[in-house]
Amino acid sequence: MLGDRWVRPLARRIIRGQPRLGGVDKVFHNLCLGLDSLGIEYFVNPPFKELKSDDRVGVLGRGRYSLQGYDKPNPVVAGIGLMTHPNEWPTLCQDYPVKRYLQHSAWANDIYRPYFGDRCGIWPVGIDTDAWFPNADGNNKKDIDLLIYDKVMWNRKVVKPPLSAVITDFASRENLVVESVVYGNYTERKYRSLLGRSRGMIFLCEHESQGLAYQECLSSGVPVLAWDQGRYLDPNRFAGGQPNIAATSVPYFDDRCGERFQGLRDLDEKLSMFMGTINASEYSPRDFIMENLTLGRCAAQFLSFFE
Repeated sequence: MLGDRWVRPLARRIIRGQPRLGGVDKVFHNLCLGLDSLGIEYFVNPPFKELKSDDRVGVLGRGRYSLQGYDKPNPVVAGIGLMTHPNEWPTLCQDYPVKRYLQHSAWANDIYRPYFGDRCGIWPVGIDTDAWFPNADGNNKKDIDLLIYDKVMWNRKVVKPPLSAVITDFASRENLVVESVVYGNYTERKYRSLLGRSRGMIFLCEHESQGLAYQECLSSGVPVLAWDQGRYLDPNRFAGGQPNIAATSVPYFDDRCGERFQGLRDLDEKLSMFMGTINASEYSPRDFIMENLTLGRCAAQFLSFFE
């Protein structure tokens, strides 16, 4: 059993082509695509009473109601969207036979480990590399030098303007064409079109447990310059008694993907390095995705938690 009780709204959204899927919806959708690619049969939201003793149960949902009424002994692999912070449901593994509680990356997993111990597991969902692919015309139609992906979340009015000022000044000096896209305010079709026209992308986000948007960019053959300031800034960290947590905006990344900058002090230098390496055609971001984050590879990893 996969997904949560939002499958019909998800299907309607896909059919109608409304704004980009996010969060649990996209995770569920990509996991299903990955299982399909492996030829794995699965059922979405069967009634709990119909489960057989040897059925494997996976739950990706929103909140406690995703498991409400579950009274079977079948071990459960759960995670990602059942809670925002583990202090919201510290008795999960006592309330239900949860064998594994998954997070997308190591730093997010570290938040849950004090609560769920060895039940914690790391699982990135796969990227649809058939949907996110390089522009077939190569650089011939790359009329955008830098696409800015704006997902600045915390203290935005203070943090965002100086970052933008450095980027604008650099682009003006180097005579670069810059476009931007704002998280939650674009369609998937629009984002794909912009990536097809872009030589590189600046990813402005404090931290990501996985970061599907920047990974779709990498899969499209577009390298990324990522703001990687290094700390978990969500106010929930105080309620959870974990005020100092190391975090990253690009948990899956290597030198083929692009560059990182920590803040205003090194942004201009890293911009120059980034554009120089793009001009030399020395990045290969799609290779990284094909080696690490394909749909089939990640779906197989999800299945391994049942063993």
